[in-house]
Amino acid sequence: MPAFNSSKYIATTIESVLAQTFNDFELLIIDDGSTDNTSEIVNHYCKLDTRITLFCQKNQGVSYARNQGLQIAKGEYIAFLDSDDQWLPNKLEVHMQHFAKSSNLGISFGRIEFMSFNGKPTGKLSNSQLFQITPKDLYYENLIVTPSNTVVRRTVIDSVGNFDSNLSGTEDAELFLRVAYKGWKVEGINKALVRYRTNPAGVSSNLYRMEEDWKKFNAKVETYAPELVNKHYQRARAFFLRYLARRTLRNQISSHMGVNFMNRALKTDWKIIYKEPRRTILTMLAVYIKNVISNIIVSTNYRIPI
Repeated sequence: MPAFNSSKYIATTIESVLAQTFNDFELLIIDDGSTDNTSEIVNHYCKLDTRITLFCQKNQGVSYARNQGLQIAKGEYIAFLDSDDQWLPNKLEVHMQHFAKSSNLGISFGRIEFMSFNGKPTGKLSNSQLFQITPKDLYYENLIVTPSNTVVRRTVIDSVGNFDSNLSGTEDAELFLRVAYKGWKVEGINKALVRYRTNPAGVSSNLYRMEEDWKKFNAKVETYAPELVNKHYQRARAFFLRYLARRTLRNQISSHMGVNFMNRALKTDWKIIYKEPRRTILTMLAVYIKNVISNIIVSTNYRIPI
């Protein structure tokens, strides 16, 4: 669990781990240079439960923190959890059952239940593809959504490497793709196992920065899967721009920004309408209607000075 100034949420997150029905785990919390009382809260839990260990480092970013945890971890399986998300009680137990069924399963993941910034469950679940996942599918879209949704075999990390610390926002998507490209099975479970907090103050809210990071992601993928990039770049970029358009809706960001992303997605590869008609058309309608309503409100509120 990487943590940076996480005092507002980390107690609830730790409690969600301690509530697991599968209890043979170690919880490693990497404090990435917090300036609040995150470490104080974690130390309280360390005294209550010997399975919890705190490591502190100077601020180096979430990928460095996760990689530090990977170096320390002793388990046969690795699970990730961001300090503002929550696991549902059967998360680890269900994943262990999943791994027992397939020796080639490299990454196991489930459905995501979205919760509000204030921690209230929304009842909305992710609807990502779960089965027969190929590297192309993971190039088009981060089906797993967040590292908090994964459990990975330790042997997989040993064979493909850690998170790329040069990426900031797509480092998880790149690792998941790299795992699939190396021949490991990536497969989902049709159950909600994680609650994912929509945090407007997080990295994901800076959408233009995410777009720049996707370019770095693409350059990294091209180093080991050039044929994948050569064949699918336009569609992958269009899907990512459509994803950013959807994020403007989820994070209640400017409708003009949503229109910008959606227009550029269609300009990059308009055939995504045929590839995924429901998601593309619904995103288009939501983004464009929101923009029209926003313009009407601005127009009706405008007053000519006398």
